[in-house]
Parts: sequence; C-alpha cells; structure tokens
Amino acid sequence: MAVKMRLIFSIIFIIQYYNVECSKLRLDPLVESNAGLIRGLQASDGDYSMFLGIPFAKVNESNPFGISTPQEKFDDVYEAYDDSLMLCPQYQSSNIKVGNVNCLFLNVYVPNSAHSQNLLPVMIFIHGGTFTSGSGRKSEYGPKYLVDKNIILITINYRLGPYGFMCLDTPEVPGNQGLKDQVLALRWVKDNIGAFGGDVNKITLFGRSAGGISIDLHLLSEHDNLFNRVIMQSGTSLASRVLQTPDKPDKTAPLKIAEYLDFKTDSVSDALNFLAQTDTHLVITTARTLNMVFKPCVETVFNDVEPFITKPWTDAEFTKIKGMPILIGFNNKERSSEYARKDEKYFEGLNVIHDKLNESFNLDNDDLANMKNIIQHFYFGDEKISIDLIDEIGDFDSDYTYIHPIQRSIKKYIESSPENIYYYMFSYSGGRNFYRARYNVTGEGAFHTDEIGYLFDVSFLPEDNVNDLILLEQMTTMWANFVKYGDPTPATTDLLPVKWTPLTKDKWHYMNIHSQLSMESRPLNSRMAFWDLFYKLNEDASRLCEK
Repeated sequence: MAVKMRLIFSIIFIIQYYNVECSKLRLDPLVESNAGLIRGLQASDGDYSMFLGIPFAKVNESNPFGISTPQEKFDDVYEAYDDSLMLCPQYQSSNIKVGNVNCLFLNVYVPNSAHSQNLLPVMIFIHGGTFTSGSGRKSEYGPKYLVDKNIILITINYRLGPYGFMCLDTPEVPGNQGLKDQVLALRWVKDNIGAFGGDVNKITLFGRSAGGISIDLHLLSEHDNLFNRVIMQSGTSLASRVLQTPDKPDKTAPLKIAEYLDFKTDSVSDALNFLAQTDTHLVITTARTLNMVFKPCVETVFNDVEPFITKPWTDAEFTKIKGMPILIGFNNKERSSEYARKDEKYFEGLNVIHDKLNESFNLDNDDLANMKNIIQHFYFGDEKISIDLIDEIGDFDSDYTYIHPIQRSIKKYIESSPENIYYYMFSYSGGRNFYRARYNVTGEGAFHTDEIGYLFDVSFLPEDNVNDLILLEQMTTMWANFVKYGDPTPATTDLLPVKWTPLTKDKWHYMNIHSQLSMESRPLNSRMAFWDLFYKLNEDASRLCEK
C-alpha cells in the first residue's frame, strides 16, 4: 500500500516486539492520494483496512436533479470512519424518511497485503434496486469474504428515482444523472486507487440487477473506458422489467409532483426550483404515489454537457468489449420471488402475460390476444392461471424479464469479439440465499438476489451450514480469480474441480452453480428457443429503447 501504511505496520511490529500493550493504542491506516489524505480503520473481522464514506462527487443543492460535480481535494485529513450518509433518498414502506441527496460516497476495502510493490486487482461493485433503492453501505454488502481473496473491493453510491433518473431533455436535467454519478465514482477510483495499493490496469466492474444493467450501459456509453473486466449478475440493458416502457420519459414529471404538493405551475423550471427546496422524502413518496417510473434514457446532446448515451442501446455498438473478459449469468428462479408470498386471491385476476406484452410490444388487439394465447399454451397448457401454477408463472416472468434478455445481450457481445464470455446459472438453494432467508420462503431454486449471500457478508444470514460455506468459498474464489486472471478457474483444484469453459458462438457452455458445480450446455434450452422465435416473429413491434 502507500508508504505511510507500511510505516504504520512497521510501528505496530516494533510495539509488539517490545511487549507494549497494543490494545491501548489505535493506529489507523493513512493514505496519501490524489484526492488528499484519507484515514481509515483496521477491520475487526479480517486482515484488511476499511475506508468508509469517502465523498467522490457533490450534488448541486439548487438543482439536486441535475448533474453532480467531482469532489474537490481534501484540505485536511479526511477521516473515512463512517458510511451512514451513504444512503440516497428512496421509498420505505414504513413511511420513515430515508436518505439524503448528498449521498455520493464510496467505500474502499483493502487487504493488508496491498502496497506499492504488491498492487492488487480491484472490484467496483454497483448495487441493484431497479434504480429506486439500495446503497453500497457495509451493512448491505459486507466485504470480508471477497477481500480475503487478496483483491480490493469498492462499493459505490449513485442517486436514485427522480433525483438520479429524471429525463427532461434539457441542459439542466438531461437524464441519466445516476449513471453519471457512477462515472465520477469510476474516475475517482482510476485516479486514486493506486495510492491504496490497487492496480489501475486490473479494474473489474461488478454489479447485480440494476447494477448489472448499469454495467451494460457503461459498455455502450460514450465516456472513457475506466475498467478492464465486467461481471454482470441478473441484468443487462435489455432487461424488460427495468428498461422497457410503453411511453417516452415524462418531461412534465416535475409539474405533476409539484402540483400534488400544492404548487401548481406551467413552468418546469419553477417546479424544479420548488422541488429543490422540498423535503426529499415528500418528493420520493409523491413520485411513488403517482406511479412514476424513472429509468435510464437516451439523451439529447447539449453544448457543455457530457452525455452518457445518446443512441438507443439496441443500435449502439459495444466498442469497449473487444478483447475484454466477461462473466455473466442469472438465477434459475429469478422472478418467482414476485409470487412466492402471494395468496390465492392475488392470482384470480392476474393477467401477467397480457401486461408484459403490452409493456414491451406495440401490437394491435388481435395480435396481442394471439401472442398471449401462444405464450399461455407454452407455459400453462390449457390450465387457467391460479396459485397452482405458481412455478410456471414464475418461469414465464423470469424468462421474459431477465433470462432471455441476458441471452440476447450475450449474442450482441459475441459479435463484438470479447476475450471470453463465462456464462453461469445459479440454482443453489441454501440458508444463505438472500431473498429466501430475508422473507423466510422455502422451496427449491434461486430467486432474484439469492446469490448475494454467497459473495458478501450480510448480517442476517447464517454461517453455520457447511454446504453453504463451501459454496460461498467456491463463488468468492471464482469471482476473485476472474478479477485477477480474467478466468474464474485458471486451474482445477479440490475446491474447484470443474474447469469453467467459456461459451462460443456455436457452443453455449455454462456453469451450473449448484450443490455440485457442473459444466452444461444451453441453459433452459427449450424455453430460450421459444423466445428466440417469438422475438424473431415480433421484432418490428418491439418498444425496446424508444426515446
């Protein structure tokens, strides 16, 4: 790490050598970076240092819906001891105020082995939450399992909901502010991580759900390339749940939110000024009450405004992918989580196929009815939708929302000549499955977010199941290997007895991550083939990525 950190560790050794009571002495790591002097904490649960809540950008208080600016260099030592402010405004069903708009912080976790003569590879994690919730705080994504593999882990924050994704096609609020927050975080890492003992030439961008979608958009974006490898879990830019909507971005959103809060005006500028002075909790809650959706959008080009993406992502080229290793995959029961806790009455009026198709395809009533019948017969036969078909409903929604979009994205990657694509399906069901444990849901398979418990330290997940801990060790080792070598299994071992073979255009190898690791071919093949044909038949009717 930095010279100062090596000096501190030498002092600790000398003190211990002379039997001084070290327990009474607090020696925290101090790093001299381009951002200034930053002091962190020694972790109590492993051999690593924590630098918590480092600000990387500032939100304009007079326009919190606009673009953020880089954090200035610290004049004094910045004490990175606390990440409690690392929570952007977001909705809570308990109606408790959550988050502050000045939330652009990141955490850096550094193994004690890192120094200037032993630079370690870096992982930057982007959290999920459909661009409306979540954070990169330690309480949500504890680092101890990953940093134990001799990699530096960084978790970042970005603005959410209307503050991060209001798209008004104006220079003041051009759109994709949350994604531009991420860009500033990536640039901060590129400029500063060397001082922490990080290798700036081995940076892996890593995310799940909306985080994976963000990474895919970074691959398509117009900004400079700030990473060398990518890991996308359960999400790409073609994910229907997040990015496909029948309408264009609502440019009157500020007027509607302001009017609901008793400020009626025809001026978007006046509405934004009013909302800038309004409690963020009221803004977030109102947007939810009005069923407003804020997501990434295609931007208009303005002078002196750096855009993120200005072309529909179905047409944009993956110029950054050439020669890049990619690790990508999904959970086998992704959207079953949506139905697992519903009662019988919920399914009586469920019209999920119609709603999904209407959301993503521009079909007339007859074609819509025909397509709905074809899908219904494929998944349900002649059975009427009911709670008895909960598994089949979950499979349909999983395929439509996440799994087939990921497969379509992979086909686009192949055309752009990446170094290798490592594909996986996570199907393990154990005590550390995040969603199942959080909501006490039983059954087989892995829901959306379930893999998180096998990569991160999450406070409410148990550590007493041997099989879970074996899988945790396997996953963290494969992910770390990919970060280090661009290959999750550079060699087979007792822990990883199966060689992970990358897929090719003709052979879609994938790793089935289950109680036993196994290499298989073409996951869920008959269902994916069905959707290949469906999209081929209806490609002209797709609403995907309309501006």
